[in-house]
Amino acid sequence: MTDVRPGAGRTPSRAVEQALVDAAERVLVRDGLGAVTVRAVAAEAGVAPMGVYNRFGSKDGLISAVLVRGFDGLRAAVEEDTDPDPVVRLVASGRNYRRFALARPQHYAAMFGGRPLPGEGAEELVAHATAAFGALVTHVRSAMAGGALREGDPTETAQLIWSSVHGAVSLELGGAVLTPDPAATYESLLQLLVAGLR
Repeated sequence: MTDVRPGAGRTPSRAVEQALVDAAERVLVRDGLGAVTVRAVAAEAGVAPMGVYNRFGSKDGLISAVLVRGFDGLRAAVEEDTDPDPVVRLVASGRNYRRFALARPQHYAAMFGGRPLPGEGAEELVAHATAAFGALVTHVRSAMAGGALREGDPTETAQLIWSSVHGAVSLELGGAVLTPDPAATYESLLQLLVAGLR
């Protein structure tokens, strides 16, 4: 475990930042987004609050760093499948999206909770969130180029897909799926989307 306490001295600054984001994620998972404060994260990491301010500028900067990590994880999940068939990749990206959300519900809620983007780090956060969406756009563009989906604006089509899967995942996380097998219902949604876009 990285020692981020004052006086440790030998820990590189980047490692300290990562350790603080790790601490912030532990607070998020354990206590929710509202509990992610400079004081709570400093206590979790074993550093003085000034150490958090020095590296992230504010609570918003710290939360932004946590959300950046979340969007990077979501992008990796969406990009994970490398099957040569673009439709297989597209459907797999939908499955992986759900898997990410169910495995990290606190992160997902924080990423899409509707709160204003933090001031500190907002530009970086927007870039990483856009890149995560861009992974879906790439899948759609590839499927269109291969004739598997009808031609159109890849961004518009990706937005339709994202709206659908985000809605389904959000309902599931909220306990509002009324069918007996949420996974099967979600799979049917993915197949319905692909069939409707062919």
